[in-house]
Amino acid sequence: MDFAATGRLVVRISPADVGKRVSVRRVLEIADGQPTFSDTLGVLASWDRGVVCVTRRDGETVRIEESALVAGKVVPPAPVRRSARAGPAELQEVASRAWPATEQERLGEWTLRSTEEQVRGALPRKGGGGRREGFTRRANSVLAHGDPQVPLGEALEFVVRWYGERGTTPYLQIPDDAPLAAELDRRGWLREADTLVRTAPLAPLAELPGADAVTLTREPGDTWLASYHRTGDLAEQALAVVLGGPSVWFATAPGAIGRGVVDGRWALFGAVEVEPAFRRQGLATAVMAALARRAVEEGASFGYLQVEADNDAARVLYDRMGFTTHHGYHYRRPSP
Repeated sequence: MDFAATGRLVVRISPADVGKRVSVRRVLEIADGQPTFSDTLGVLASWDRGVVCVTRRDGETVRIEESALVAGKVVPPAPVRRSARAGPAELQEVASRAWPATEQERLGEWTLRSTEEQVRGALPRKGGGGRREGFTRRANSVLAHGDPQVPLGEALEFVVRWYGERGTTPYLQIPDDAPLAAELDRRGWLREADTLVRTAPLAPLAELPGADAVTLTREPGDTWLASYHRTGDLAEQALAVVLGGPSVWFATAPGAIGRGVVDGRWALFGAVEVEPAFRRQGLATAVMAALARRAVEEGASFGYLQVEADNDAARVLYDRMGFTTHHGYHYRRPSP
């Protein structure tokens, strides 16, 4: 990231380079006639309305005013890492950034997540005043790993109260082997939605057939939205969540869609759906290949996805693609 070697500071990137790995320099301030610079290395996520956004390898997105940009160039992809070593807590944090709630609050090391705040009042409550379930449990649950830094009973009371204020069911998302699980059993919190997190190297996925027939865009088009199963009352919530994430891509092919999010060395695969009339034609594979190819270009080396533990058909498909189970998690809610 040494601009001095060129002898001149030149901006050699443009909006056409969105999705590429770039190195940029900006002016932070000018004091006594001398500028102070800051360098950023990452993926050019967007360039719109005078603001340049670069997503770094750690998932943070840096916003830069175009007027402050003094140098920029496209750089080679990051070296591929050979190991997917990461604990459940790390990978769950990455997954949470890729499927972000519109409202979050910390309780020690726990993260309370909700998508209700921005759409409250726009959607009717189901059942005439009952609790809403919200758009997916992931975006409306507590990422409960680590220490809430208060006694457990107090933490659970806070969780129930917080979600009660938003009219939704209080859920905890916890790894299967978490010590918290046994304590929740004792307190009568019900277990639901067992899920597997599966990982695979990206390079082989990027070589799968059919990628050239898939279109990738930064925002979901009308065809993508029409094919996505989250419609009706939750459509506004769904859009708020699927647009969020460090470096988001939407894949569209005749009869199939998918969504990918690149965050450092990890790439999420999600919302892969094939219309019934187009199944068994390799479209899911093509969508995954296109998203994997773009993720590799942005420097990612491993992909991950989340699949319900009882979805045998999906597990067989992902087995063929080289995915293996990294860990399992599930949700807990208070008994009625």
